[in-house]
Amino acid sequence: MMQDVLTMAASNPVDHVVNQPYWVGRLFGIDNVWLWSAHVGNLFLAGILTVMVLMHAAGRIATGPASQGTDRFVTRGSFAHMIEVIITYLQESSIRPLLGDRTARFMPFLMTVFFFILLNNLLGLVPIIDATHLIDSLTGSHALTGLVGATATQNLFVTAALALIAALVINVSGIMTLGLGEYLKHLTAGTRFPVSLLLVPIEIVGTVIKPVALALRLFANMTAGHILVAVLLMFAVSGLGILTRWTAGGVVMGGAITVVSIIATVAIYFLELFVAFLQAFVFMFLTTVFISLLSHHGEHEHHDEHGHEHAHAQAH
Repeated sequence: MMQDVLTMAASNPVDHVVNQPYWVGRLFGIDNVWLWSAHVGNLFLAGILTVMVLMHAAGRIATGPASQGTDRFVTRGSFAHMIEVIITYLQESSIRPLLGDRTARFMPFLMTVFFFILLNNLLGLVPIIDATHLIDSLTGSHALTGLVGATATQNLFVTAALALIAALVINVSGIMTLGLGEYLKHLTAGTRFPVSLLLVPIEIVGTVIKPVALALRLFANMTAGHILVAVLLMFAVSGLGILTRWTAGGVVMGGAITVVSIIATVAIYFLELFVAFLQAFVFMFLTTVFISLLSHHGEHEHHDEHGHEHAHAQAH
């Protein structure tokens, strides 16, 4: 049994990272569609956890009844305190400076995006899919593999869907803030004809590139880190395999490979924890930046017009 486990763990490291099918069927006349996979399971799990975490924190952060006196303004519970600190820091340091008086309007969306991506990233660090592989290998079945596990945010289709939602919010909010006419006018970057003919297609391409960059950045960072961890674990298990031969050279070489690989894996895991928070923040922050850029265009236009009017009045 031990040999089977070592063989499974020392196989291609990508197999422990990529998506795994669980339920394959027919959809819209197309055969062999993955109706359920490990990434779908993790998306549902992360979604449920996001709702539970934020609802729990909201209940503990909310002001209590008047009978509690001044204590009703104090957040109850260390976990809720941590969530409140994270939200307050993001709001005051990153979101409010960009969105100003529109901060409260976009906070629910931005915080949902942040915590949903963060929980997906953190769930990917838990070896759920390896545990399902191990259980199925020991039981000789295929009951759990692909049900849940792996990192959904390393799936380009998932990150593309998140980026598409962000793009819709960015552009719809731009239209609502500027009006359709001003929104279309911003594609000219404030230039006059015929220069605008050159800038309009460039601005349109830029509008498309922004969500593409969001999707690719999250996908690439999560995939690279997880494959690196899987490769290091593969080396560690290979070292254990050499160590089990119980020869002098095998003990020295296998022990050295195993120890170095495990130390490197622990270090990379701490780095992955940091990257999980960082990428959730980057996605949320860039979405905020893109939202603010459209509103700033309108503000700049207004300030420019006001400046021209002031100069015209002085001339008279």
